[in-house]
Amino acid sequence: MTPERIAQLGDELHAALRGKRVVAPLTEREPGISIEDAYAISLHLLGRRLAEGERIIGKKIGVTSHAVQRMLGVFQPDFGYLTDRMCYRSGDEMPIGRELIQPRAEGEIAFVLRHALRGPGVTEDDVLAATSHVVACFEIVDSRVRDWKIKIQDTVADNASSGLFVLGEERADPRDLDLVACTMEVEKNGKPLSRGTGAAALGSPLTCVAWLANTLGGFGVGLEAGEIILSGSLVPLEPVAAGDEMRCTIAGIGSVAVRFV
Repeated sequence: MTPERIAQLGDELHAALRGKRVVAPLTEREPGISIEDAYAISLHLLGRRLAEGERIIGKKIGVTSHAVQRMLGVFQPDFGYLTDRMCYRSGDEMPIGRELIQPRAEGEIAFVLRHALRGPGVTEDDVLAATSHVVACFEIVDSRVRDWKIKIQDTVADNASSGLFVLGEERADPRDLDLVACTMEVEKNGKPLSRGTGAAALGSPLTCVAWLANTLGGFGVGLEAGEIILSGSLVPLEPVAAGDEMRCTIAGIGSVAVRFV
């Protein structure tokens, strides 16, 4: 794909993000698009956002659980960037009606790094050693691609279908936890919704973060000290609308709550 076409598609996704509108799937219009092309489009989109004053505060891995893969029809993980404009605190009202197009919520474990991780060759033990703490998190994913009709190239180009996210206040040391067996319970509007364990995310959230570090390392990008890393959903995606309230509780880690407006 030519640099001019990459820039054109990145500009199109940026306009869709800001205008709250959808575009036709890139893979329908560009059947030869590669993961490398999609990543270049994503970087162009990111550059537009940074030029507007946003600041990178982390990175994310998505489409890690079998439940989410089946829902989206995408059967390998994706990756994207987190900015300060996307981040909310537990208990905040999140303006999805103003910010997002077709939002879906997923519960995750967020890692906060105290040391950088640069692939290739990053292991689960390396992730553990580099992590300051973990917190409960809701990521509210969104897609600028019409009707979520995405393939892996579509979601990578669209910053891994990122929307907004909210972090819990309670911190836990991952070295004190069994991140594979820890349980997550999600409530929506005061009623139980879903339940999962750390094993739902590629077998372990540590595996997810190592995969992210190694995959981004292939593009010359690292996970930096101080960054927030979203490690992938442990439960199915849940469509949300203004007026909904959700709470996620992870055993040994804590909880996070959000109200959508």
